Amino acid sequence: MLWATVSVVALGFLIALEIAARHYGLPGPMTNQAKEVILAPKSGPLLYAGMALMMVVLTWRERLIAAGIAVGIDVIFFLVRWAVDAKMMFGNGALWVTLGYAVIAVTRRTGRERVLLLKGVGLGLLLVAGRKTGDTWLLITSKTRPTVLDQYVAIADHALGNPSWVVGRIVEATGPIGDHILDYVYIQLAVAAVIVALYQLRNVAAERRFPSHHLVRTFLMIGLLGPGIYMIFPVVGPIFAYGSDGTHWAVADLWPNTPPPLNVPHQMPFDEITPRNCMPSLHTAWATAIFIHSRKGPRILQFFGAFWLISTLGATLGFGYHYGTDIITGVVFTLTIEAALRSQERGWDRSGIQLVAYGAAVFTALLVSFRYLPMEMAENPWVFGPLLILAMASVIYGYIRTTKRWEPKTTPARQPEPQPELV
Repeated sequence: MLWATVSVVALGFLIALEIAARHYGLPGPMTNQAKEVILAPKSGPLLYAGMALMMVVLTWRERLIAAGIAVGIDVIFFLVRWAVDAKMMFGNGALWVTLGYAVIAVTRRTGRERVLLLKGVGLGLLLVAGRKTGDTWLLITSKTRPTVLDQYVAIADHALGNPSWVVGRIVEATGPIGDHILDYVYIQLAVAAVIVALYQLRNVAAERRFPSHHLVRTFLMIGLLGPGIYMIFPVVGPIFAYGSDGTHWAVADLWPNTPPPLNVPHQMPFDEITPRNCMPSLHTAWATAIFIHSRKGPRILQFFGAFWLISTLGATLGFGYHYGTDIITGVVFTLTIEAALRSQERGWDRSGIQLVAYGAAVFTALLVSFRYLPMEMAENPWVFGPLLILAMASVIYGYIRTTKRWEPKTTPARQPEPQPELV
């Protein structure tokens, strides 16, 4: 019943976004996904990552066959596109294989095996659909929010020392090597999430069931709730509001060399193209979720999660996509969602309710302060700067302290009592 309800709600959500996109004369997520069955996909690695998620329910023999078929189909598509001089991109084969297993689940499997395979297919397609729905959400934010609040968060960022301006200059100093590394990390965030998720789901094929909680749940929930905040608090980012990418819509061409002056902030009009996707930083939120879920893996996976989080922070700030305030709210946003999902998994109790309520309260207080107290924050940086960091740290501490109590207690093995030596 739960999976059926989720499927119906997801389908209704996709249809609603499709209608909204059509209202603005553009194809919606369902149309864009259907096109990728034949046309060049937007992201080949994402389609293969979705197929990898689906394959957690298969045996190793089935995985090798599926991967071989996907690569074979992509080779055929590659040759045809090369012959007709069409846009080159791989990934169609992965989508074909994923859809093929959906047909196999309905026609060739029964009972629990059918449900398990459909869950695997659904998990892979949800990851891919999440990217498409995100693109449509960004379109809606740009069309329905003609004014943005960048001046408010830019002024509030003075309390944090204008981190986007500082990191932007550091990234510029690293040259093309640092730029390319951070750009790859920023773009391939979903692939990194799949790597961690594959470790968490490594025993699904043997146990014939999914774990009650894993990274994909948090990843999708962040993507579902985040765009709603974009509509409430529309912000385009320093590279657009204070940089050359904003063209004549920008306040001035200040980023990353000159921090914005301390003037009373106002709402400012902006174009109908640039997404209002800064508050909170969902890239930070997703990277934080990857970091959290990598903590229980082997040492190399822990280093991987830490590297991806640090690099994502460097990219979001260094490319001028986000302010420091976006980063703080993104971390609080993730910890609150993760606490809610873990509480739902284990059963709600007082500690879970308190943690989620506290995280939601801090998140709301941050948004309110950025909107109504930016000048006070900028004029008193040695007061409000530490307060902002302390607010985020308190949520982190509360999450660690509470979830540590939720971990099952492990009793140490009894040591054998020494036996008297025979004489």
